[in-house]
Formats: sequence, structure tokens, C-alpha cells
Amino acid sequence: MKRSIVLILITLSITGSCLQAQQSILTLEECRNLAIQHNKELQMSGEKIKAAANERKEAFTKYFPQISAQGAYLHNQKNIKLVDWGIFGPAGELIPSKIQDFFELDIHNVYVGDIMLVQPVFMGGKIIAYNQITEYAKKLAESMKDTKLQDLIYSVDETYWQVVSLINKKKLADAYVNLLEKMNRDVQIMIEEGVATKAESLSVKVKLNEAQMAQTKVDNGLSLTRMLLVQICGLPIDTEMRLADENIESLPVHPQTITSVNVNEALANRDELKSLDYAIKIYRKQETIALSEMLPNLAFAANYIVMNPHVYNGFKNDFSGAWNVGFVLKVPITDWIGGSFKRNAARAQTNIKRLEWMDAREKIELQVNQSVYKVNEASKKLIASNRNMESAEENLRYANVGFEEGVIPALNLMEAQTAWVSAHSDLIDAQIEMKLTEVYLTKALGKLTVDNQNNK
Repeated sequence: MKRSIVLILITLSITGSCLQAQQSILTLEECRNLAIQHNKELQMSGEKIKAAANERKEAFTKYFPQISAQGAYLHNQKNIKLVDWGIFGPAGELIPSKIQDFFELDIHNVYVGDIMLVQPVFMGGKIIAYNQITEYAKKLAESMKDTKLQDLIYSVDETYWQVVSLINKKKLADAYVNLLEKMNRDVQIMIEEGVATKAESLSVKVKLNEAQMAQTKVDNGLSLTRMLLVQICGLPIDTEMRLADENIESLPVHPQTITSVNVNEALANRDELKSLDYAIKIYRKQETIALSEMLPNLAFAANYIVMNPHVYNGFKNDFSGAWNVGFVLKVPITDWIGGSFKRNAARAQTNIKRLEWMDAREKIELQVNQSVYKVNEASKKLIASNRNMESAEENLRYANVGFEEGVIPALNLMEAQTAWVSAHSDLIDAQIEMKLTEVYLTKALGKLTVDNQNNK
């Protein structure tokens, strides 16, 4: 029995090791691709593009003749009598039945069939405008999808590097706790030897408690941020995700100073402005459609009508048909008043979108300038953080030597350790901020694409 339990435990251990070995390590590129593949908003945007494409095809059919067919059947209770024989008095009853039947039309069962062809000739520009609207609507849907794509890529990048940042901070917090635990043990030994006081021991324990609380906060923050990245990537919330950049001690970022950027290039690339531009064009065409309803409409019409009974060659109870062609002209008269209000409303909507475009342009210019400022500011922070880290490491080195030789008290060593931890944490933040400001600037310039970022 014991041997069976041991075999089961060994099997479970091997299985767990295999599953852990099979756990995929995701790169930033793979996280982006997963997010793009599973994102519901992008999928909905794709369906909107398909809908717009089909609406465009439907609008194109309006240029061609519209053919329809219809039929009807009626059963009548009574026939039509062309003569009221009762007006002849008694003489009317002497008229033979055959003569009376001749003046009676059999309409008990009536069949009518019609095939109609209508070809628009002049619709006031409505059909052309409608086709252009559907074309702009498709481009608008594509532009809005590109905007969502850039937002998603930035969200993935931001969360990915936040996870990397918290992983490094977790390592730092764990190392600091271990260091204080060792120092706590050393101080206890020193107290026994009479070279340290209980006050120093209490100070170490306070720092240890603070470090353990900070360690817990980092662990919780890391777990929540991992869950957020898993959710953005569209994976099950309990997925254990490992990142390719988890073990990077120092991110490959370098300070840079940007003096100027091409704002016009950013304005040309930003999908938000493209979307508003297409919206302006759509509302302009809505003005055209409103105007078309105030203009005469002309259409060519052709019909072929089949009836039973028919009167084309006398009245007969059989099927016969005839065709006709002509033009239909519709001239609005009282619609001018309502149409003018409708056109003014469409013109107001166009002006609203134009103002939105101008407002978005100003915000994009501000956003680009802010992005440049943030990159330069992050570069300065990175340089300062590197210097502070060098100073903190040197200070900690002297403090360790002095503490071991008994010339520096525990309080001074803890201060040096705290300064080192703070400097290291600031350096991690500066590296992550440098990375994200570069991504943010790329997004502000309208160049944030999967291929663009993968090549970096």
C-alpha cells in the first residue's frame, strides 16, 4: 500500500513538472497577437466593416432597374349585370335567358398578375450621394478599427511592462526582506555578545515588518496585474502566464533627447482625424440627399399585366395580357418647406463634425508635444536614477564593511539599505517609464502598429 502511494506521488510530481515545463513563455509580440485575436471590440469592428461593405454593394444596385412581380386573386359573391331587366316590367321576363347572360359578366373568380420594371432616370442626386455615403461609411469603420487596434496595442504594452516592473520589484522586496531577516539574526547574536542594544533590535524588527508589508503589497499588485494582462490577451483568468522579459535585470532603454517632431505627419497618420473627416463627408452627402427630396424625380416604368377575365377582345374568362411603358415624374410642392428644414439640420450636423475635427486636431498637437516632453523628462529621470543607484550601491558597500567591523551601528546600515532599495525601485520605475513614453510617443504620432513595435 505504501509503495502504491509512493508511486502515485512520484507520478503526480512528474506530471506537474511536465506541465510546468510545457507552460509557454510569452513575448510581447505574442501577447499583442493574442489580444488582437481575442479582443471582442476588434471582432465587432470587423463585423461593422463587413456590414458597411454589403451596404455599399446594396447601394450600387440602385443604379440598375428594379424589377418586381405581384399577383392577386379575388372571389366575388356576385357577377356584374350590365342591364337591369326589371325596368322593362313584365316584358323583361320574356327576354330569353341567353340574351340576359350576354349582358352579365362572370367575375366570381378574378386573377391579376403584374411584372413591373422601374429605372431611375433623375433622382436629384440621391442615388449617387447614397453610394458615396456607403463608401465613406466603410472607410469610417476601417479607420475606427485601426484606432481600437492602436489603443489595444498600447494597453498590452503598458500592462506587459507593468508586470515586468512588478516582478523586478518583487525580487527587490524579497531580497530586502531576506537581508533584514539576516540582519535581525546578526543583531540578536551581537546583543548576546554585548555589542548591540535592544533598541537596535527593535529598529531592525520595525524595518523588517515594514519590508514584509511592502512585500505583500507587491505580491498582490503583481497578481492583479498578471490577471489584467491575461484578461487583455483573451485567455482564461486562471491562466499562469510567464513573460519572456521577466528575468531581465535592466531594460534595454537609453536616454534620448527629442528636440522636435513632425506634427503634420502625426495629423496625417492619426485615425481619429481620418474618422472625423469621413464623418464630415457623410453629413455633406446627407445634405445632398435632403436637397434631392426637394427636386423633381423622374423614372422610366414598364409593366406587363395579365388578367383573367380580361376585356382586351370582348369580355372573356381566360388569361390574356398587355404591356405598357412610360415615365413617372414626381414634383414636390409642399415638401419644400420640410425639406429646407431637413437640409439645415444636416448642414448643422456637418458643422458639428467639422468643429469636432478642429478640436481633435488641437488635442492631437498638444498630445504630441506632451509626448515629446514626457520622453525628455523620462530620459532625465533615467540618468538621475542611474547616478543615484551608483551612489546607493557605493554607500551600501561602505556601510556593510563598517557594520561587519563594528564601526557603524545597525541603524546606519539600515538607512543605507533603505536608500539602496529606494534607488533600485526608482531605477526600475525610470526604465519602465522610459519604455512606455517611447510607446506613447509612437502612438501619438499615429505609428503604433504591430509590425512597427515588433521591429524595435
